[in-house]
Amino acid sequence: MELAGEYTFNAPRQVVWDAIMDPEVLAKILPGCERLEKVSETEYKGVLNVRIGPVQGRFNGKVLLSDLEEPERFHLDIDGKGAAGFIKGGGDARLDVIDDNTVLTYSGEAQVGGRIASAGQRLVDTSARSIVRQALESLDRIIQAKLQPAPEVSTGVAAPVPEIEPPTQTELALGVAKDLYDEFVPEERRPLILGLVGAAAVLVVVLIFVKLLGGSED
Repeated sequence: MELAGEYTFNAPRQVVWDAIMDPEVLAKILPGCERLEKVSETEYKGVLNVRIGPVQGRFNGKVLLSDLEEPERFHLDIDGKGAAGFIKGGGDARLDVIDDNTVLTYSGEAQVGGRIASAGQRLVDTSARSIVRQALESLDRIIQAKLQPAPEVSTGVAAPVPEIEPPTQTELALGVAKDLYDEFVPEERRPLILGLVGAAAVLVVVLIFVKLLGGSED
């Protein structure tokens, strides 16, 4: 399985780098993250509870960082195992300053095995891309919240930055369902399908995807 893409943050590069390297921030943006802790300057370990199709499992894993060039680039390797299978892979990330923005470019490969692989390669690939997309969107919200000037309360002390909640299992499933719809249905055919089946039928399809991909929250 290959993952590659980019995401643009309207924020200074150092701010984006610091957020990516902060385990408290990462724990808030990763869907299904139950625990994440920093073991050393280059190693994290944690627990993720994820569902792909009909398969749900808890994975104990670790992330190793290498080739760090703050605030420009880093390499990471992941290794996770659980009753539902395993995931192992690695990738590179780069932060470039373009105009007043910071562009994160990432690429990598991962291998999955066990019951989670039985969901099918297409579903696994789409789910992985959707998880990355939703995590980056959550990261962006946290960064933007941190960049906003904190309002002063009556005591004259600045109020804390509002908490950003990570995606719930249902929100994650809805996101995966949308990405599946976008992949399976060509863009030029979507207006025709909407006209034929109507919004209610599309909602039913999405709800079916939610049931298959996430069901209710645990």
